[in-house]
Amino acid sequence: MSYSIRAASDHSLLIALGNEMSRELHQRVNALARNLLEHLPDFILNIHPAYGTILISFDPLRATFQQVEAFTRSRLDESEDEILPAPRQVEIPVCYDEEFGPDLQDVAFQNKLSHEEVIDIHSTGKYYVCFIGFTPGFAYLGGMSSCLATPRLSSPRTNVPAGSVAIGGNQTAVYPLSTPGGWRLIGRTPIKLFSPEKAPFSLLALGDEVRFRKISREEFDRFQVDNF
Repeated sequence: MSYSIRAASDHSLLIALGNEMSRELHQRVNALARNLLEHLPDFILNIHPAYGTILISFDPLRATFQQVEAFTRSRLDESEDEILPAPRQVEIPVCYDEEFGPDLQDVAFQNKLSHEEVIDIHSTGKYYVCFIGFTPGFAYLGGMSSCLATPRLSSPRTNVPAGSVAIGGNQTAVYPLSTPGGWRLIGRTPIKLFSPEKAPFSLLALGDEVRFRKISREEFDRFQVDNF
């Protein structure tokens, strides 16, 4: 397995396994992340998986960079044989009503598709959680059809409602909290993806497989917001 390890700061190192977004690379990152967490020494403070990298933060008072690198290389070798469990399946209901998807027509126009084709392609896709970032519970989803790839907005919105389903480049995601954002909004889910009062805090986790289910506005209004 090819990889590189380099210092990212005086208390972190970066493991790079590849630079493309693919399910195969995602599985390698997932396997290594699981292996690291299963054998975590006390000098490792946190690990941060991404598309093809993992950032490891460590306590420089407890270990040197060389020690952390040696530990990491041993985990890399072992993770090659890591057998990942079957991914957890998560279904997210989405209402693609015009009120919730103000950018849906733009996505359709830029990809030479009809409004209905965008909804059909998006709601029948099979996605996987690459990593959680940006805000708590924000899952970057891989596996979106290239037919829907659309550039982000040139000027981000100052406020995107929680539950907004969006497309940014060749990815899709759901905003778990009301935040600024520049992704194209195509719908909204009535369920909460992040709740600090519950465990687990986030509905989605690294490695989960996600499907979107189209629902009507009436179903959206009837749905229990706090249902996980």
